[in-house]
Amino acid sequence: LHLATDWEDYAQQMMTVLSATAGLVNAHGEGQFAPRPEHRPLTKFEVRGERLGHGVWDLVFRRG
Repeated sequence: LHLATDWEDYAQQMMTVLSATAGLVNAHGEGQFAPRPEHRPLTKFEVRGERLGHGVWDLVFRRG
């Protein structure tokens, strides 16, 4: 499961919810965000977020 957002509060909420979900494991370690993979295309939301000075957070979870 790969998610990305340019809103920090939303990224933290996703991290909290996914980390507490039985059967999911953070692929990059507990509480860690993932680097943006080169194969993921830049979205219009990401471009907008970068233009506005927002960070971009990627989360990658797998079944565990």
